Amino acid sequence: MKTKWRILLMLPFFALMLFTACQEEVVEITEPSESEALVAEAELTAFVSATAKMDGSKDNIIDQASCISVKLPLTVIVNGLEIIVDSEEDFDVIEAIFDEFDDDEDNLDMIFPITVINAEHEEITVNNEDELEAYVEACAGENEEDDDIECIDFNYPISFSIFNADFQIIDTIQIENDKQLFRFMKRIKNKEVIASINYPVSLVLADGTQIEVNNNQELHNTIKDAKNACDEDDDNDHNDDDFTKERLDEYLKKCPWLVKEFKRDNQDNTEGFFEYAINFKEDGVVIMRDREGDILTGNWETRITDRGAKIKMTFENLADFTLDWYVYEIEEGKVKIYQEGGNRIILKRNCDVVIEHTKERVENYLKECLWRITKINVEGTDNDKQYIGTPLKFYDDNVVKIRVDGQLIEGTYEVIVRNAGIGLEINLEGRPNLKLQWLITFLSENLIKLENVNNQMVLARHCPEQDQDINYILDVLVSSEWKVANYTDMGADETQNYAAYVIGFNENGKVFAEGNGNNFYGSWLSYRNEGLFLGLNFKTQDEPFSEFTHRWKIKEISPNRVELKDYSSTGEIERILVLESTQ
Repeated sequence: MKTKWRILLMLPFFALMLFTACQEEVVEITEPSESEALVAEAELTAFVSATAKMDGSKDNIIDQASCISVKLPLTVIVNGLEIIVDSEEDFDVIEAIFDEFDDDEDNLDMIFPITVINAEHEEITVNNEDELEAYVEACAGENEEDDDIECIDFNYPISFSIFNADFQIIDTIQIENDKQLFRFMKRIKNKEVIASINYPVSLVLADGTQIEVNNNQELHNTIKDAKNACDEDDDNDHNDDDFTKERLDEYLKKCPWLVKEFKRDNQDNTEGFFEYAINFKEDGVVIMRDREGDILTGNWETRITDRGAKIKMTFENLADFTLDWYVYEIEEGKVKIYQEGGNRIILKRNCDVVIEHTKERVENYLKECLWRITKINVEGTDNDKQYIGTPLKFYDDNVVKIRVDGQLIEGTYEVIVRNAGIGLEINLEGRPNLKLQWLITFLSENLIKLENVNNQMVLARHCPEQDQDINYILDVLVSSEWKVANYTDMGADETQNYAAYVIGFNENGKVFAEGNGNNFYGSWLSYRNEGLFLGLNFKTQDEPFSEFTHRWKIKEISPNRVELKDYSSTGEIERILVLESTQ
């Protein structure tokens, strides 16, 4: 959610029932204005339509054309072998047959009639090779520019509001896939309907990055920036084993890589090597950091063979990676390599990972913003809840402070250099489980992972001054006192327990509840984590308010009303808390 969200929050809401994979839930949608209606001739309309076009490049090993796709299942004869192709996994079978011998002539014939799907998602019966060739020739050639946008996709469902000539909403429709979206955009381009997108809308880039947009301008800019930002793979060589050495080298050096799967000699060793970080550097140097923070230095090189590209890594003290690996698949942000005998590695690119961090870099990084303790597990016991709403701040001269009930508790910290890597030690009165000497095992732009024997801690960066949505939430909460309008716990209505109380939020992070002659105090913090959240933390003995100690997702907020929900690990709603202003 971007800064425009503050404006959307202050506008009136109306409810539209959408269905998600795990629950039914009312989502607040801002009523679109006439200016948000999609224009038939606008570039945004063309962008949305092109993003919804059918991408025909995945099956180029069969039809040699990127603007059409063959409908599965179908039967093909590959070098004399008859194969029923009923899933995309069978494309790899065809590739394996082609690659079995280097000196043979590869042939693929289809058993007609077949059905092809064109870029507009239309299904066409093709009766023979000549008819198919006509469709193939109508497509652009290998890696030539075409109309479809493949580097970004919509996450479905998305919905549209439909207007009459007076720009009054007369209907809403829900779109479930590219085919439906393309056909609906065609109606807009033909001026058959007047419609606008109901925001927010979520999209996914080719590297898996999720992006949320909140208006037409954001959507336009997001698609425009992404549409040429990846390799569309519009060639006829399945799995991209036609990489040049120069292209492969630059691709590997672009960012660090994390190990996501590891097999050696048919043994699955993923658990032991998961998220090992690898950095392919200039001059044939490769740096690897294991999960304990140890840094290993080795050598790497690539070469192109008749069987495709190869990567050779050599480490003196790490025999499992020291091998001549074939590249058998390259996707945007992912590389899969293998060697005969049951050896396989899947690497995923992560440009946020810092492998070679130094003491000075860590110290400067810690002092940039506040840090939330999102996870702390000591000797198998989770201590997360006691740190909800209590951020840490690191200062010069090794001073660290934690904000509890609006008060700053001061302690010390030290970034230490050990043979195993960079560590962090925190000393805060009354917080013995922070005093451990933590080893930094992962350092990215917004996250620090720390470990020692049997203990784990995760810190998330929190920079409220850089986030207008967080500032808006702060303004709303501190500007009024609040009453509990609804509190439902696992389906049980417990609102009456709070009828005599008012709740207030102080700007310094203190939350208080007063009523029935009692005063309760705790900590609060609003923050962003794939959405906006409100952390509330009352002491365990402060019943009934100790029940509010959770990381609540903010579903709706306005100067008069705040709706919060607490979800289980499976995505089900466990608790609902609604606050209404007393003013």
